[in-house]
Amino acid sequence: MTTEQALSVPEQNNNIMRLAAAQALAGANSVVFYATGAIVGNALAPSASLSTLPITLFVLGMAACILPFGALARKHGRKAAFMAGTGAGVITGLIAALSMVIGSFLLFCLAAFLGGAYAAVALSFRFAATDGVAPERRARALSLVMGGGVLAGVIGPMLVTSTMNLWPPYTFAITFLGQALVAVMSAFILKGVIPAEPAAAAAPSAGRPLGEIVRQPGFLRTVFSAAVTYMVMNFLMTAAPLSMHMHGISQQASNLGIQWHVIAMYGPGFFTGKLIDRFGAMRVAAAGLVISAGSVFAGLGGTEIVHYWLSLILLGIGWNFGFIGASAKIIEYHRPEEKTRVQSLNDFVVFGVMILGSFSSGVLLNLYGWNAVLWGSLVPLALALLVMMPGRRALTGSY
Repeated sequence: MTTEQALSVPEQNNNIMRLAAAQALAGANSVVFYATGAIVGNALAPSASLSTLPITLFVLGMAACILPFGALARKHGRKAAFMAGTGAGVITGLIAALSMVIGSFLLFCLAAFLGGAYAAVALSFRFAATDGVAPERRARALSLVMGGGVLAGVIGPMLVTSTMNLWPPYTFAITFLGQALVAVMSAFILKGVIPAEPAAAAAPSAGRPLGEIVRQPGFLRTVFSAAVTYMVMNFLMTAAPLSMHMHGISQQASNLGIQWHVIAMYGPGFFTGKLIDRFGAMRVAAAGLVISAGSVFAGLGGTEIVHYWLSLILLGIGWNFGFIGASAKIIEYHRPEEKTRVQSLNDFVVFGVMILGSFSSGVLLNLYGWNAVLWGSLVPLALALLVMMPGRRALTGSY
């Protein structure tokens, strides 16, 4: 069995600050794609039904790359995976800009896939913050890194708004060049993260078999909760910018709505850890599902900008509670030598479920409209709450 090196408090704080800053910069990559992907797709795609395919491929990139990046982290350490991920982020911006100049939908789809790879690595930052940290501080460290992503809600929309018309007629080309530069900055910040891994990487066979880990009471409920929370967020976020565009809402107003959504996603991270310590991880996760349902009903209220904004803000808060709550619970199921395998498996399932939601939201939007997307998201939310509530134990987090 391998052991994890305990870090001093200053070293822990250094890692949290750097990972939070990198989360903010990497989050801007996701914001840029969610704010523009469906719109660019609608302009470049041969069919309107394929307009959200780039967002789907973004999610596919997350799912396809999380396990290879996890294997890279096991063999060479987390920093090797961080550098590979940020490298993908740089290439994403360059290819996306080129695709707009030459009008290639296929090339933009490739950029979307690589952007998903970058986003997959960025989401591992939350788990990296718990490395070498005492168990009682892990939930707070995890949530603080996610809280750092609040700046993504400022950087991403500002990047889109300030650059989208700088190179007419190639709308958003400069935006993606800027996104590539932001990824370079993230790489330099991540170089200063202090590893807590053993000097020798864990052997691939170290730890218990995955089947034994998965069979632990409550493990599957936790993963399912995280998957539904993220899927619904992605389901609505994929369609929202295009729906606003269809209802005559300006790109600037849409960008502002996305900005507040991302702030709502990451802002509560500064206190979500305290809520988890007080109420339990799964109770917070369940609250996230309820808040996400509230965002659906806010969206059903109408198609004015206020309805979109309120829906997106509630959606962000619901995602924060649901995803961070489930993530904090996951780290209780693995030993140090098992962490990258278990965390990668969790995220692979989450991103895999997201693929279905991402593509189906575009189809529903084009065939039946925004309300169909909203009603469709209630089904997995209700199912997740039912799965989590066979008794009080599921909500208190004690299985």
